[in-house]
Amino acid sequence: MLSYLKLIKFDNLLIIVLAQLCLKYGLFDPFNIAITLNGFGMALLIIATISIVAAGNIIIELYNLETSNSNTLLYGSITQKSANSLFIILNVIGVLIGFYLSNLIERPGFVALFIITSGIFYVYATYLKEIIALKNITIALLASLPLIVVGIFDLLPAITADNKEFQTVIFSIILDYSVFSFLIILLRELLKDSLQMDTDYKTGLKTIPILLGKERTLKLIGILALLPMIAVIYYIYTYLFSNSQAVIFVLLFIIAPLLYFMIKCFGVESNKLLSRLALILKIVLVVTAISIVFYQFVL
Repeated sequence: MLSYLKLIKFDNLLIIVLAQLCLKYGLFDPFNIAITLNGFGMALLIIATISIVAAGNIIIELYNLETSNSNTLLYGSITQKSANSLFIILNVIGVLIGFYLSNLIERPGFVALFIITSGIFYVYATYLKEIIALKNITIALLASLPLIVVGIFDLLPAITADNKEFQTVIFSIILDYSVFSFLIILLRELLKDSLQMDTDYKTGLKTIPILLGKERTLKLIGILALLPMIAVIYYIYTYLFSNSQAVIFVLLFIIAPLLYFMIKCFGVESNKLLSRLALILKIVLVVTAISIVFYQFVL
């Protein structure tokens, strides 16, 4: 069982579930926003989302194998055949639930979002991962989609002429969080490439660390870390400046870790530190998801 949890990247799926729940019950409910999905519908949306993402994680792992030998096991115990079967099952679950939800909210075309996302995961695993930079950007985009999905399925169908202005404000908040998630995950992907640089080189993959070297790549990551920091500082200045508690929370639990991350990127001496920096980014994602709940005390 543990092997399968590792295969689908269960910890990352939990972050997605947390973020989606925080949007639904920490942002939508407190402001009595017009929504489309009830609790059951939201549960189905979460299952559909993590099914597609889990399937995507599996296909990436399958194509990351160093050999095509059918006897190669993933995480020591999972056969390629079993992984392929699970990949198909999860995709079917995700698309079927997406189809049901799309018809439930009377937007049948929305099922295309699940189908296209599943397709992009497959194209990434088979082709895009070999294209420098595009591989990192693609994964970051895919990982930021679960937040937008909640807005598309729960907010958009409920927009009317009377509530359009407020619904648009809430949707813009979702987009802001999605952009921030994209930036953090992009940093994580570049960091992961630096961690597995030797393996990627042996398997013939072309990554930014292989092209630029690990030291230059880490300096690039450190510079890029300024982007989410600048975005958060702008957000503080624009929306949170009058709320000192919110400002302190963001400075302590988002800006400070990112600042530490940026500084350490200019002096990384071991893969152990790289792993710690990757963990910091994951913690920042969790804190960012939780911060959604505090909007009811700020706005």
